[in-house]
Amino acid sequence: MISTVTVRQNNRKNGKGYLFLDYHPPIKNQVTGKTYRQEYLHLSVYLNPINSEQREHNKRTMRQAESIRSIKALEIVNKQYGLYDSHTEKMDFLKYYKEKAGKDEASYLHFHRFCEGQCRFGDITIYLCNKFRDHLLTKAKKKDGKRLSHNSASSYFNDFLYILKLAYKEHLIPDNIVEFLDKIPYRNPKRDYLIMDEVMSLYKTPCRFAVLKRASMFAIFSGLRISDIMSLDWSDIKTAPDGGPCIIKNIVKANREEVIFISEEALDYCGERKESGTIFYGLTKGMTNAPLKKWIKDAGITKNITFHCFRHTYATLLMAHGTDIYTISHQLTHRNVRTTQIYADLVDDKRRMAANAITLNGTRPEIK
Repeated sequence: MISTVTVRQNNRKNGKGYLFLDYHPPIKNQVTGKTYRQEYLHLSVYLNPINSEQREHNKRTMRQAESIRSIKALEIVNKQYGLYDSHTEKMDFLKYYKEKAGKDEASYLHFHRFCEGQCRFGDITIYLCNKFRDHLLTKAKKKDGKRLSHNSASSYFNDFLYILKLAYKEHLIPDNIVEFLDKIPYRNPKRDYLIMDEVMSLYKTPCRFAVLKRASMFAIFSGLRISDIMSLDWSDIKTAPDGGPCIIKNIVKANREEVIFISEEALDYCGERKESGTIFYGLTKGMTNAPLKKWIKDAGITKNITFHCFRHTYATLLMAHGTDIYTISHQLTHRNVRTTQIYADLVDDKRRMAANAITLNGTRPEIK
């Protein structure tokens, strides 16, 4: 049913009538998603005009209100039949972006800074979108002042493209502009990791800092990032319904509370159980640089292993033992299972079998 639009007025004791539009039935705001029936016009008329000037004011104001009513009625018809309405060009795109982004607002914040807090739907052009793409790749910075990584830029631009698709679907922009924009390709980073024999070698090798060794082994058996390990408190360790240990805490990068199941062996590396307090007290970021490299070198490991590689180790060991990718994705608190897919590619038995399928079975002659 198409809403009818009527001009009405709210009479006040000050002798004026304040005009508003009355929608029946109520209509939905496309930005907030909320329905409303009345829309005040910030126009007023004299209830009892006493001279020609006031009467002329009333006529002029009513003509203006009727003009607005006609425009609004046309907008409703256009929406009803799926037609683009040029009046949406003046609507606030940033407000729409924020509403649609919800809690995952990182891309919105970068776009907000890029356009200096002002952007209407009519400002959305191919040129502007490409400028934002270049901004993410060359100028955008994180909270700590460091430049965005290439893959973060890729993720945020994809979020931006998703908002544009929604806006086109809801007839807020005239063209499917996404078809004319190039995505920022995602780069699979090099992920060094340890195999189980190397984990055993590392465990057997003395380390200058005991807390670094405990934290490293815990990372290998839990998959937690260094930021979460350093902030891990005994109050974060809980008992899951199955009786085993788990961690319930706000994960720094995910910016949300997560439940992570851990093994009894991982819990052993935490040390003696306490009611509260930092588990890996004394662990510093500095220890994960030179001291960590020396310990790894002493263990006879020649790979370029950083502390974050222990997280990769956890994922690849789980994958090699047959754990499904969705479970691993939850354990690593990844937002998207595509991020976890790289580990599946590393330990894909079928691909290994394919690589070894063609052979001369030891009958190869010596190549001269």
